[in-house]
Amino acid sequence: MGKTNQSSVTEFVLLGLSGYPELEAIYFVLVLFMYLVILLGNGVIIIVSVCDSHLHTPMYFFLSNLSFLDICYTSSSIPLFLSSFLTTKKTISFSGCGVQMFLSFAMGATECVLLSMMAFDRYVAICNPLRYPIIMSKNSYVPMAAGSWIAGDVNSMLQTSLAMQLPFCGDNVINHFTCEILAVLKLACADISINVISMVVANMIFLVVPVLFIFISYVFILSTILRIPSSEGRRKAFSTCSAHLTVVIIFYGTILFMYAKPKAKDSSGADKVQVTDKIISLFYGVVTPMLNPLIYSLRNKDVKAAVKNILCQKCFSGGK
Repeated sequence: MGKTNQSSVTEFVLLGLSGYPELEAIYFVLVLFMYLVILLGNGVIIIVSVCDSHLHTPMYFFLSNLSFLDICYTSSSIPLFLSSFLTTKKTISFSGCGVQMFLSFAMGATECVLLSMMAFDRYVAICNPLRYPIIMSKNSYVPMAAGSWIAGDVNSMLQTSLAMQLPFCGDNVINHFTCEILAVLKLACADISINVISMVVANMIFLVVPVLFIFISYVFILSTILRIPSSEGRRKAFSTCSAHLTVVIIFYGTILFMYAKPKAKDSSGADKVQVTDKIISLFYGVVTPMLNPLIYSLRNKDVKAAVKNILCQKCFSGGK
């Protein structure tokens, strides 16, 4: 792409895996399959959480929010990502890039806060079981979930507006699958120090603080579980939070690996690192939302029982 000034930038080019055509067919099939699993798995979680009265609890309310979030997050980028494999025109409009950036940032920040709210729910359930109905009443957990969404949206609106107001007078080629904000900022021909500072502050609020909150919650949870005299009681107590802990480890572990690994110094190594970064980003954006419903359904007897009940009701009503 040639040089353009700010007023003529109407679209961006998403490189993706354009330099590796032999990988595109493989990733198209894999990503399409995983996206369908995401829609099916998270859709089932939402349906059973709404339809089964036994699952009308804070934990499953948060879980249904997490599932809806994962569907929104992947749907903001995966359809465009898949369509890019089927056409030689791998572009996205300037406004479309802004919308994609907003949704990606909003869903990521919201998930960080939502996971910490779920950790607090598990802390109260295990460490203060007698007060659980009072502390985690509907008047408490609904505002907690709503606050997570509002905080994520406000942060995303700020970051996206700061990024899209920058002048783009250089190449409009984004070396990524999606309009990832760091890749977009590299194309700006103005000082991005304000953007960097705002992102650092946002990362402290939406990454570091929730991680610390989750860590402290699980310190108290594990301390309480270890004081349970019977091994059966300890096993049951830990099983109530094992799925959430697994999701937290996968979610934050991927983020940590993505941003904390060393960068290559030579150009040939840098090219390989860029491809690796893209694949890791793809893992974070697709595999993690796919695993969430699988982890909760495989490790949770209530969810499996609810799915069986709904299927039996459908079969019974269909047989009439």
